Amino acid sequence: MLPGHEKSYAMKYVFKKIFLLLVFSSILFGFVKISYAQTCGNLDECNKLIQEYQEQVTKLQGQASTLKNQIAQFDAQIKLTTLKIAQTQEKINMLGGRIVQLGESLDSLTLAFNSRAVETYKLSKFENNFYFVLSASDLGSAVSRFHYLQKIQEEDRNLLQRLQEAQTTYQGEKADQEELQKQLKTQQANLNAQKAAKARLLKDTQNSESRYQQLLAEARAEFEAIQGILAGRGKETEVGHVDQGAKIATMIQGSSCNSGGTHLHFTVSQNGVAQNPFNYLKGGIDYENCSGSGCGSSDGDSFNPTGSWDWPINPKIKFNQGYGSTWAVRNTYIGRIYSSHNGIDINSGSSSDVKAVKAGVLFRGSYVGGSGCSLRYVRVHNDDGGLDVFYLHVNYSL
Repeated sequence: MLPGHEKSYAMKYVFKKIFLLLVFSSILFGFVKISYAQTCGNLDECNKLIQEYQEQVTKLQGQASTLKNQIAQFDAQIKLTTLKIAQTQEKINMLGGRIVQLGESLDSLTLAFNSRAVETYKLSKFENNFYFVLSASDLGSAVSRFHYLQKIQEEDRNLLQRLQEAQTTYQGEKADQEELQKQLKTQQANLNAQKAAKARLLKDTQNSESRYQQLLAEARAEFEAIQGILAGRGKETEVGHVDQGAKIATMIQGSSCNSGGTHLHFTVSQNGVAQNPFNYLKGGIDYENCSGSGCGSSDGDSFNPTGSWDWPINPKIKFNQGYGSTWAVRNTYIGRIYSSHNGIDINSGSSSDVKAVKAGVLFRGSYVGGSGCSLRYVRVHNDDGGLDVFYLHVNYSL
């Protein structure tokens, strides 16, 4: 039989440890419940405003194309992005508070579990030795104390499981926070791009409705001409076979038909369907990216050539617009004309010469569309692969 003071100590130990388990479990799971039940009035209001401005942007996009409407679109889009930034920041702040509290709770739980593990081990050795059985007043007392020990060990396992779950939650919250930080950075970059696009629009149009309509008409005429040329409706003359790297034209300096400034529109076509030129042009060339809100800005189109062709103009390449859904399509008035750019716009800082990227048959052509002007181009039907390569906004004189 155990001495009275030892028996009392064992019983008090059992109830003390069960009490600690309940306290620390309440700390952890009460915290989790409260944190996830939290709501932010500002966040709800932000969500409501985001929906309203999204509807406004959509409505403006469906209205007539005027300078006033375009500016209103920019203003609404800028406000929408600003609200999204506020929404993301609020989520980060709320999540940050939860992470701090959860981290503190994890520290307390870890300390409690470590303490419990040591004490349970001591009690286990004490209760499981042969003296424990012999000293019990009767078999019932021995069984009862054995069950107490089992209960403590079971609760220890439960605490360990909950601690592990809490650690998993903590890591998940940290990952969510990192993802929100990336999202915030992207949204801030979008906001800067939208503000820059609005500033560029006002500069290009000089805040004049007539100038804006002129720019729209030029973009529409160029799109019509390029589509017509790719469809084979241009007026062409066969020149003959040319070798790879041969000079085939020069870029027109300054503005020309459907062009506001010097550039080469370079398009690759297979059976009349435009292909991504970056799939054919080789990488590793010196270039300056001016396809975004400004030269060297981080919001420009991707410049990712992966092919084997030499470039049609000499470096340093000035990259003005990429292929597909470009920055200009998403952020300027030309998005009202077309949704995908079917080539790339480039210029050279060292020469106006245009060279054949592959050997093939050279054609000189022009297309007269609704604008009444003649857009001049050359086409090379490649010897290998059957691809047609178009070089637009050029002179023929060699």
